[in-house]
Amino acid sequence: MEKEGELHESSTPCLYLVSAFLACEPPDFVVSFARDFGGGSITERVQSFIWNVCIKKSDVKCNLPYLKRFLKKLIVEIESNGDVVLDELYEKYIYCLASVKDDELAKGSTRMLRRFSFLFPKDCSQPSSCQIFRKLEVTLQCSLNMLEGDTGCSIWPSGLFLSEFILSFPEVFLDKSCLEVGSGVGLVGVCLAQTNCSKVILTDGDLSTLANMKLNLELNQLGTDILGHTQRNNTLQCLYLPWESAAENELREFMPDIVLGADVIYDPLCLPHLVRVLAILLKREDLNVSHLNNGCKDSYPPDRRCFESEETSSAGELDIYGDPHAEHLSPVAYIASVIRTIDTFNYFLSLAEKEKLLVSDITETMKPLDLLPYVKSYQRSNVRMFKISYLHK
Repeated sequence: MEKEGELHESSTPCLYLVSAFLACEPPDFVVSFARDFGGGSITERVQSFIWNVCIKKSDVKCNLPYLKRFLKKLIVEIESNGDVVLDELYEKYIYCLASVKDDELAKGSTRMLRRFSFLFPKDCSQPSSCQIFRKLEVTLQCSLNMLEGDTGCSIWPSGLFLSEFILSFPEVFLDKSCLEVGSGVGLVGVCLAQTNCSKVILTDGDLSTLANMKLNLELNQLGTDILGHTQRNNTLQCLYLPWESAAENELREFMPDIVLGADVIYDPLCLPHLVRVLAILLKREDLNVSHLNNGCKDSYPPDRRCFESEETSSAGELDIYGDPHAEHLSPVAYIASVIRTIDTFNYFLSLAEKEKLLVSDITETMKPLDLLPYVKSYQRSNVRMFKISYLHK
């Protein structure tokens, strides 16, 4: 049997295995990483690594339901291949059987801690056994059940995509004040705190979600209260903001440079309120953009006034009129979303047009780095990134 010391925790295969486990990825995916790491089977060396690095070193007390599912899958995989299972893994599984009832697994409503490691790649011109030079760890209390009444405390693909976008383009947020609508678990806020933005305002219309978000910020050493808290030269605030009752004068007090949102285009009943909020946040009454108009608005075909796809907008276009200076004058929104129902998305576009908002698809022109290569449950190709600007008269 090979010595455990020959396994390097910083090597890419080990890093993917550990990261997937700590992120509570589906057991099938984690076991697949373990199998690949063992060269096709989960050897005693790999089992020992899982026990010492994944299970013993991590706090899995609040994640026992997940650990029970993972160990069951792992043991079945090892035994089906005719290999020997370590006694420690058997003993831990027996402990989970005694501690976690089957009805808890069936309900799937237990919140648990998930630790996401954003892995920043090395320069490809410098080969190494590990191609990762830095990682950012974000710990979140969330639910694995995204559909049964706990959506605000779940991790959605759009939130992961928007977080990768922020970390891939930190220069976009340099010295900018940022406001997120529908902040959920607070993942985007934690990523924004890593940039040199001047202010971060996280909002949500659900008080229980807001309380969980506050807890997550504290887990990541970004303690805040309802009035805000200065952290790393950033002002970080968590605010209760229901879209349907948000007053215009209240929204205008924020004056953000950048508005962010992840997976907020999904409920037709909420869309009129969302679009109204976006229009108020993006409109600047005192903004002098007369030099931008120059008759351009009337020269835009009707379909381009409200929506620009990647086919109709160029990679180098910085704003709705092609003026590179306008980006510094007008606020902008970045919304990551999965288009589940085309009718709902078209309804959003029609509402945006009425409010003089231009929606541009920048998914390909500003493609973020793949910072979560081990999160196989996250289908990046399904997420679109939209840039939204206000069409001034």
